[in-house]
Amino acid sequence: MQRMSAIRPTLDSLRHKIVFGYGAIAALVIGLSVFSLVDMRLMEERILAGERISQFLGITLEIRRFEKNYFLYTQLPDLDENRAYVAQARQLLAAHGELFAGFDTPERIATIAQRLASYDAMMIALTAPGDHTREEAIIRQTGKEIVTAAEAWSKAERSLLQAQLDRHRLWLVGSIAIVVALLFVIGSWLARRVARPLQQMEQSMAAVAAGQMNKLALSAPDREIVSLTNAFNHVLHELELRQGQLVRAEKLAALGTLLSGVAHELNNPLSNISTSCEILREEVGDGKTAFEQEMLEQIDSETWRARRIVRSLLDYARDREFRRENIALAALVEESLRLIKAQIPAQIELQIDIPESLTVSGDKQRLQQALFNLIGNALDALEGAGTLTIAARTAAPLPPAAALMFGQCPEQVLEIEIRDNGHGIPADVLPRIFDPFFTTKEVGQGLGLGLFIVFEIVEEHGGCIAVRSAPGTGTTFFLRLPAKEPHE
Repeated sequence: MQRMSAIRPTLDSLRHKIVFGYGAIAALVIGLSVFSLVDMRLMEERILAGERISQFLGITLEIRRFEKNYFLYTQLPDLDENRAYVAQARQLLAAHGELFAGFDTPERIATIAQRLASYDAMMIALTAPGDHTREEAIIRQTGKEIVTAAEAWSKAERSLLQAQLDRHRLWLVGSIAIVVALLFVIGSWLARRVARPLQQMEQSMAAVAAGQMNKLALSAPDREIVSLTNAFNHVLHELELRQGQLVRAEKLAALGTLLSGVAHELNNPLSNISTSCEILREEVGDGKTAFEQEMLEQIDSETWRARRIVRSLLDYARDREFRRENIALAALVEESLRLIKAQIPAQIELQIDIPESLTVSGDKQRLQQALFNLIGNALDALEGAGTLTIAARTAAPLPPAAALMFGQCPEQVLEIEIRDNGHGIPADVLPRIFDPFFTTKEVGQGLGLGLFIVFEIVEEHGGCIAVRSAPGTGTTFFLRLPAKEPHE
């Protein structure tokens, strides 16, 4: 899962999602701010144009005012003021022709400029002697046209400015609506992709704190969420294992105490039975019948079998000190086979493949007991004929193909393989073979402690066991022990 999450696109990262969300908001705010600045600049230019238009309109009104004063009182100062305002109007129109072009056609502006020039010339002509009634009418008409044009420009300027303000207001409201909508969308997106998985994880942690061991199942594609989910599930798995081991250890401790007491209680009567049987056999001597001889032999045989069972129970219940040492693996296997050589039928072929250089760090007595139990099970599975293979090698930490793994394997593995071609183990039984007192043998043929003790020994050494088996094809046990002595 970690490898798959590592190759996801960068945008699937939780960090990049948050950066992307805030980046989108920042880009929108910056874009809207730039647009607002540009719009305000245009509005500033529009206001400046409005000031020029208003100034031109004011000048034209002053022109008409002094025109009327001159016609009423025929005073030269009024004429001079009139001509001065005409000059200002002509200068303003010439200096800001492009600005005025935004409110009327170039032909119309040129016509107004000509009207101002004609108006100024006609006002100068009024100072000549004679009747100027006709000229005065023309001047009034020309002045009216100039004022009318100025008022039209001023009205157009106010309309454009009002349209600019309305557009700016509309954009401002729209921008706020877009920002709010984007915040809602990004917030919902982040809540769905970030907050919701974290909330589910919080609920799962609360459930774990309440005693419910439910694994977290999240489908978020973010590497951080996936890693956090895997870490949480790993911790939960380890917690389940530790809890199971604790419960199992408590049960086994109580069971060991019980078995120790029962074994000791049984040992005394069994000793008395065995002693009484020997005394009876010696007292009767050769005068006993065949039936009596058979009964005494059965009593003695069953007594010894019961004592072996008691000894197994005591071995299980006894807590011996663990003594670690470096052991030559080939010599250990050879010594173990020599001790049980009498139990190996002649029809069983032994195949040993263990390099002389391999050494294992552990308790010799415990490892030998594990080998005894596994070899004994293999001999039982072969039923007097077949092949028993014992091999050893350094192996990869990955489990063997098609094998069921039990326990936590170390990083550097020394693998001991014990393989037989016997009847095999059914798939539904395989997961339970290391449970205490679980056995597939007939009643009276075994206690079901052999493989359990093997698992305890391997786990005590910091290793694990893998099993591969199928009915009719045989069984292979892989004891995977640390290749180096662990550091205390």
